[in-house]
Amino acid sequence: MESLFVMTLMIIYLAFIFDFINGFHDTANTIATSVSTRALRPRIAIILACVMNFLGAITFTGVAQTISKGIIDPFTINDEMTGATVVMAALISAILWNLATWLFGVPSSSSHAIIGSLAGAGVSALGFGALNYSGFIEIFEALIISPIAAISLGFIIMNVFTYVFRNFSLVKTNQRFRLLQVVTAALQSFAHGTNDAQKTMGIITMALVASHYIPTIDIPMWVRIVSATSMAVGTSIGGWRIVKTVGGKIMKIKPINGAAADLSSAAIIFGFTTLHFPVSSTHVITSSILGVGAAERVKGVNWGMAINIVITWVITLPITALISAVIYQVLTWIL
Repeated sequence: MESLFVMTLMIIYLAFIFDFINGFHDTANTIATSVSTRALRPRIAIILACVMNFLGAITFTGVAQTISKGIIDPFTINDEMTGATVVMAALISAILWNLATWLFGVPSSSSHAIIGSLAGAGVSALGFGALNYSGFIEIFEALIISPIAAISLGFIIMNVFTYVFRNFSLVKTNQRFRLLQVVTAALQSFAHGTNDAQKTMGIITMALVASHYIPTIDIPMWVRIVSATSMAVGTSIGGWRIVKTVGGKIMKIKPINGAAADLSSAAIIFGFTTLHFPVSSTHVITSSILGVGAAERVKGVNWGMAINIVITWVITLPITALISAVIYQVLTWIL
């Protein structure tokens, strides 16, 4: 029992590290457009994102409950140490992947990383029967549908903006949209908090249920507060490698583009949050920028960079699943 308690404490610690990394890894996406258009100074953008991420994170719990039982049902794991080891392996795998992609400045998905890692560790421990296939398929569908919806909405909103403001002065239009970007950056950061921080809450809750420390998947308030705080602190660090990629290497972003991308991505992320589905903020935000760019000028989008990002998205699930499966076996041998 003492070893299980220590293991659970280690899992909580690793979950906070994952949330911290998620904060500086994915927050770059939420502020990239506003920083690249100079609507917000970098320091102000980070403070804004930090506050709004925290508020978003403590407001909702539906996504956390989906994560805690949608991939692997903790109530079906009979051995407490096995359940704890599965969660630990998944967290280590996701942390390693996030650090690697951050190092190379690639806006990879933390959502894909933790979902793939949970699935891989669960299969390694209990076989393919451990997967909650109905929940896993629904989550996978949301991960696929959300970027398609984002690119479509970004395309539509940009066309609407172009039509409405076609006779306005370019200088005045840019000034107005820089002001609007302060609002859209705040909305996007809030939406990010409602979805991304929930994944860590779900992981911790899953570990607590599997270890029989709590009887239900209701998210404890202390888990919500500490997870939100951890992401907010990570947000304060920033992720400038990824800001450069999202904010400039996909397309040249003007204030009107940035506002359109922010609005579309915030709407998609928040929409899926209300449906209790985890999505990749990286997927959604980057797809929104692609949609906005395609609406303005297809050739103005760096499709080569976009393809590289998509390839990273595609390989994240299988690679993190494999990594976590190996880590689980190593932990079992050590422990």
